[in-house]
Amino acid sequence: MPIRAARWEHEAEAIGDALARAFHDDPVIRWLLPEPEGTAAMFVALARHMHAITDVAGDVSGVAVWDPPGHRPDEEVGIPGLVAAMGDRVTYGMTLEETMARHRPEQPHWYLAQLGTVPELQGTGVGGALLRAGPARCDGPVYLESSKESNVPFYEKHGFQVTERFTLPGGPPVWGMWRPAL
Repeated sequence: MPIRAARWEHEAEAIGDALARAFHDDPVIRWLLPEPEGTAAMFVALARHMHAITDVAGDVSGVAVWDPPGHRPDEEVGIPGLVAAMGDRVTYGMTLEETMARHRPEQPHWYLAQLGTVPELQGTGVGGALLRAGPARCDGPVYLESSKESNVPFYEKHGFQVTERFTLPGGPPVWGMWRPAL
């Protein structure tokens, strides 16, 4: 499975669609946006403007979104896109980010913000290929939050360990996971 950098000028819609489809039944995303409208646009704003690196698998059958240690999002560009996509639910997004930020490790680390495979290809190795390609560039530990308990064994298979389980205010549980530097 070839993994490559996103080509935003040609693939923004496909990237948003792939992530929206991958997260269609995700408890955190459904808490964030109960109706699917706006989900693809939210993922585009997040991946393109709030995070640093977007990898895609093949013809955008999967997407991984990464931040290197110390990354700071381009909020001036990203926030308007999030508000447009999320409407009044943007306050939930703020709560989500604030809560997750409180639980992230203080030591420098790479951050896997999203990893998703389109539903018809889940279980075929696309997510694993994306997960292996990203950390190959990482020169340190990696942290992620799994928003589905059923995904925890997948990440454990790739060297991550659960560090804690916490619950979003009025929302679902989340599993913080850490993989030491290779």
